[in-house]
Amino acid sequence: MDHPLHLRCPHCEAMNRLPAARLGEAPNCGRCGQPLLDGRPVELGDADFDAAVGAHPLPVLVDFWAPWCGPCRAMAPAFEQAGRALAGRALLVKVNSDDNPQLAARFGIRSIPTLVRLERGEETDRHSGAIPAQSIQQFARAAG
Repeated sequence: MDHPLHLRCPHCEAMNRLPAARLGEAPNCGRCGQPLLDGRPVELGDADFDAAVGAHPLPVLVDFWAPWCGPCRAMAPAFEQAGRALAGRALLVKVNSDDNPQLAARFGIRSIPTLVRLERGEETDRHSGAIPAQSIQQFARAAG
């Protein structure tokens, strides 16, 4: 039996029930009609991070970055490209470590960019330093 997943809409925060088999069908939010998993990285911070990713059924890849960081800016297009390739299979999140010091401290971010892979809210892996889109995709798919 296919148990429904509960996905929080990145646009309006509504919870949506969705059969796991439909994850690859580009589902839309029942409340606002926006895509639930369109592949674009979602910007989250101290206030909304846990609600959005805490029990997310897909792997979550978090990019801790800052606007002044050259390698972070250089990796941003690769992160977006990886997000499009992983649409429906992973949630990609960006966290500005300067604007969200509580999250940066909680995850022990010492250098940026740092990618953190989460499964059901638990860290399973991390990588520091800029990497290309293909490597980001492999990192997101790797079992923790």
